[in-house]
Amino acid sequence: MKKLIIPILCASAIFISCKEEIKQRNIEVNYPETAKKAVVDTLFGTAVTDNYRWLEDDRSKETEEWVKAENEVTFDYLSKIPYREQLKNRLSELWNYEKVGTPFKEGGYTYFYKNDGLQNQYVVYRQKDGGEPEVFLDPNKFSEDGTTSLSSLSFSKDGKTAAYAISEGGSDWRKIIVLDAESKTIKEDTLVDVKFSGISWYKNEGFYYSSYDKPKGSELSAKTDQHKLYYHKLGTLQKNDPVIFGAIPSEKHRYVGGGVSEDNNFLIITASVSTSGNKLFFKDLRKPNSPLVTVLDHTNSDTYPIDIIGNKVYLVTNLDAPNKKVVTVDITNPTPENWKDFIPETENVLSLNSGAGYFFAEYMVNAVSKVLQYDYDGKLVREVKLPGVGSSGGFGGKKEAKELYFSFTNYNTPNSSYKFNPKDGTYESYWKPSIDFNSDDYESNQVFYTSKDGTKVPMIITHKKGIELNGKNPTILYGYGGFNVSLTPSFSIANSVWMEQGGVYAVPNLRGGGEYGKKWHDAGTQMKKQNVFDDFIAAAEYLIAENYTSSDYLAVRGGSNGGLLVGATMTQRPDLMKVALPAVGVLDMLRYHTFTAGAGWAYDYGTAEQSKEMFEYLKGYSPVHNVKEGVSYPATMVTTGDHDDRVVPAHSFKFAAELQDKQTGDNPTLIRIETNAGHGAGTPVAKTIEQYSDIFGFTLFNMGFDQLPNPPKAKIKS
Repeated sequence: MKKLIIPILCASAIFISCKEEIKQRNIEVNYPETAKKAVVDTLFGTAVTDNYRWLEDDRSKETEEWVKAENEVTFDYLSKIPYREQLKNRLSELWNYEKVGTPFKEGGYTYFYKNDGLQNQYVVYRQKDGGEPEVFLDPNKFSEDGTTSLSSLSFSKDGKTAAYAISEGGSDWRKIIVLDAESKTIKEDTLVDVKFSGISWYKNEGFYYSSYDKPKGSELSAKTDQHKLYYHKLGTLQKNDPVIFGAIPSEKHRYVGGGVSEDNNFLIITASVSTSGNKLFFKDLRKPNSPLVTVLDHTNSDTYPIDIIGNKVYLVTNLDAPNKKVVTVDITNPTPENWKDFIPETENVLSLNSGAGYFFAEYMVNAVSKVLQYDYDGKLVREVKLPGVGSSGGFGGKKEAKELYFSFTNYNTPNSSYKFNPKDGTYESYWKPSIDFNSDDYESNQVFYTSKDGTKVPMIITHKKGIELNGKNPTILYGYGGFNVSLTPSFSIANSVWMEQGGVYAVPNLRGGGEYGKKWHDAGTQMKKQNVFDDFIAAAEYLIAENYTSSDYLAVRGGSNGGLLVGATMTQRPDLMKVALPAVGVLDMLRYHTFTAGAGWAYDYGTAEQSKEMFEYLKGYSPVHNVKEGVSYPATMVTTGDHDDRVVPAHSFKFAAELQDKQTGDNPTLIRIETNAGHGAGTPVAKTIEQYSDIFGFTLFNMGFDQLPNPPKAKIKS
């Protein structure tokens, strides 16, 4: 965008609408003027200017006014897209079907989650054998606007008491409420200021939970890096809850978790300094004041117990086994030199669950599921033949369970659940959705393409059958590539609407993910992070070369670490795509570790203080620091939430400000800031539908579509 000579009056304002008007497909964009208040940091002798540091202050009136002004511009633009309401209506139609979760038993009841269709939050129901279902918890009544969500629910061993955690406005901070399960009445004072925590019951007496000390600055952005495990005994005050682990200031752990074994005999404690690798300890709960027993005193592996029988512990680990294996060890002598292989490592990545007296080993074979059932002697019982090629989940339950449940989905098959008989391996349909979407009209194909350094990378491409490969299909390329996260096939209502419009949806399994184990993850971390961007760029080039799409019809999308992926890709190759959609992204790589629990991401990213080499590498791809004058960037809509305390919105604020200041050409660079919303979890359905109608509308409009490629047919009223 061309620069204007701004009068002196403008320079002193936080923002004012005195920038030139830009016409993009007949929509005028009047960007707010974002004041530059330069802060200069010097790292390893290099001066780094941060023009928009003031936007990091989420409590300031100035930032609040900036958010309001940006949203006014963005929503004014979006309101003029002619088919925005059509998309919203179709999303609402397709979303409006009953959704039922798999059941679980607690006490004398069977519980399950259910959503009637467009409810903002799932409702928890329960029923006795032969009885009628009743509402147990309705999160839709937690707040008027649906932005307070249920984040977890846990029952005492006898099922008579429940503890549930709520999130308000999408924040990671939680409150825990204790309920008499029979009468559904609150039993005691609410626990507050809980974060990154499970709720693990010890018998019927109390539970373990985790949190940080409340920060002195903003609770949504101030650094939190001393995680602690607490025990809450029912009937006592939270202020008296003892710290079980994490109280020593010299031994900081950013993520601490505690879980009680099914037999109530042991407390298992995991402690991590980053999102990869953990220490492991046991505590014998049968003996008062028993010491912690150390299993691992380093963070060189991801290791956790899957079960304990007497003194025999079953551990899942990637220590000296990048694709993971299962080992056993005696809890009285549990260190690695005493481990014995139980389910050896294979060429495919393992995840494990247990239930009904069996282990279920799920393997990822080129990012799709294969499930093997083992007994407790390590004998292979059977391969569970899944309903198709896709992703399975479940098979977990208590030892005494007579039946288990699992789910199955892929990109063009809505999630369905099945009741499984562990004795003979048979299963039957438990629930299938009644949805206005014909899976038979669509196809998914896995391809392998070559990245810049010769690495073969898998990608699944989904679209309507019979599309013409003419380079003009609107295409969303979605990626993540980090934190050992695996992108496996799953159905999305929103993506089905995209594909109804003739859209192609492509998902590559980039390095940095977990699809091929620890080696694949490590190949996309720290000084190898560029591999992830190269893999994503190569995926786009493959789609273009094979005529699925072209640069004029390609959008790139990703959230969180995937937002970084989009930000880095669009600044490195702005010519490659027409639309960029970075969501809740990590975009300032020199300061990410100074906010909330961001320092825990250093395993994947490294930090600017780590070394001169690491600083220069991060600065070389950090999206905020690589927006350049005189470049025409793709049409961009940055999305974030003002209550995101996982990846603070300042990342998105500063990136959008840089783009609006330096963009050349007519492509719009907008930021859509959801108020009273966080990183994504618990977002009300109504807000989610609005977000997708805006994202798809913005994307298609900037690809040149004046009307929907395939307008939804009007419903005939009877």
